[in-house]
Amino acid sequence: MNALLTIAIPTYNRAELLNKQLAWLAKSIKGYESECEIIVSDNCSEDHTQEIVKKWQSLLPTTTFHINKSSENVGVMKNITYCIEAATSKYVWTISDDDIIADTTISYIINTLKKEPDLGLLLLNFSCRHEVTGELLYQRCYELNYEQVEHNGKAAFERCIQENRSGVQLMSAQVYKTELAQAALQKWPNGVKNLDYQVYLTGFCAFHGSVKVTKDSLLENAFGASHWMVKPKVLLKMQYTYSPEVNIKLKEIGYSQSFCSQLILRHLTDNNWRIFFGALRRWPIIAVTTIIPYFGLVATSILENVMSQQEREIKIYQSSNLENKQIS
Repeated sequence: MNALLTIAIPTYNRAELLNKQLAWLAKSIKGYESECEIIVSDNCSEDHTQEIVKKWQSLLPTTTFHINKSSENVGVMKNITYCIEAATSKYVWTISDDDIIADTTISYIINTLKKEPDLGLLLLNFSCRHEVTGELLYQRCYELNYEQVEHNGKAAFERCIQENRSGVQLMSAQVYKTELAQAALQKWPNGVKNLDYQVYLTGFCAFHGSVKVTKDSLLENAFGASHWMVKPKVLLKMQYTYSPEVNIKLKEIGYSQSFCSQLILRHLTDNNWRIFFGALRRWPIIAVTTIIPYFGLVATSILENVMSQQEREIKIYQSSNLENKQIS
């Protein structure tokens, strides 16, 4: 791997947004051209995306610039995973074509990766604005007073996903160590069918390396811009199939059963149930067949929590008895 950072942009039928993002990239990458490679993966767009990509490729002659165009629409997650698999640098940063990224973000990332060469994951703090109303929903995904490298990446991930799942879910906010991200893809290859796969990849990289979360917001995300948020049937699957499946899959990485069960139960209590009831009204069969496995998962999580609590109580009781015997 020659370059330090791969900057990859998966895109589909959004030529003008891509043009703006590549204009930002051309400006922000100055001084770091030789340390980066660029990948644009076009998911078989029907607009003039290829013209835009080739224009910017010619305007960035000193940076390795790869263009991929799928022969068919392979889906958003396969397009993202292509970018990770194709990366040849030490770290890979896959960004959306519509997130607003600060001009200083690339320089920050490069300098951080040079200073901390053993990072498994760099999490970029970000603000969030409502796409329709323009209201700023929050200035920072994570409220931090300072930033530091956390060598216990597992604990850092657990804290972040509990504080704000969006932080480990947003594609543009994750800078992965490439070999770890590629290993995660190999461990769960069928994850490409799950639109919450990004959380799994983030959890894998965090578990196997150190983590740094930035104090300052380095990009802005538009709430409601994700394609799954504007498609009710996909949103239903995201809420009651994809995210719960990822919560369970984290156990295969090495996260504890109790932690994964807590995520399931928290999802039950914090979930926006209007999504389900809206689907139940419009597509009752789809809604029911989606919710039954979800409730089965919740029931299993409750049972596991009860058993885990009983085991803890037994251990405390046995430990107390042992101490009493030693004293007597």
